[in-house]
Amino acid sequence: MDQSQKLQAGALMPKFSVAKAGGGEIKLGDPSGWQMVVVYRGRHCPICRKYLNRLEGLFDKFREIGTEVVALSADSQDKAEGQVAAEGWRFPVGYGLTLEQMRSLGLFISKPRSPQETDQPFPEPGLFVLTPEGRIQVIDISNAPFARPDLEGVLGGLRYIQGSQYPIRGTA
Repeated sequence: MDQSQKLQAGALMPKFSVAKAGGGEIKLGDPSGWQMVVVYRGRHCPICRKYLNRLEGLFDKFREIGTEVVALSADSQDKAEGQVAAEGWRFPVGYGLTLEQMRSLGLFISKPRSPQETDQPFPEPGLFVLTPEGRIQVIDISNAPFARPDLEGVLGGLRYIQGSQYPIRGTA
């Protein structure tokens, strides 16, 4: 059985692209500044919808501190674009995350409980903050939909990190 690999704090983020709802692509591992990547389970998850709606409410504050915010899932184009339209999210949403890409990020992967939930394996939540050099400053990976970092805490932490040149922790 293929296992996800554990990413290390301070390592370079794996480089790959995913399709973006509305056209184009989202590139990971090659940020133009600070970047926060939020991986969500998919349209089938009501907890993800609430979390991403909270993120939408903080979107301008993340932009004010020069942090690009993107969200990724394994959803199909139709599911991703339908959800973006329904929710009015302004941050870029990537779709079609592959099993290989999920594993390269060290994510937990789940199989659907039923066809009504979704039709393919999907990632459990993850949040990554990348430095302008593409190094992983913050990693938060969960195996359950209800265990995620507080977004206001992440925002405050990023303000502190950027203002004080706080080092990447967890590298010993």
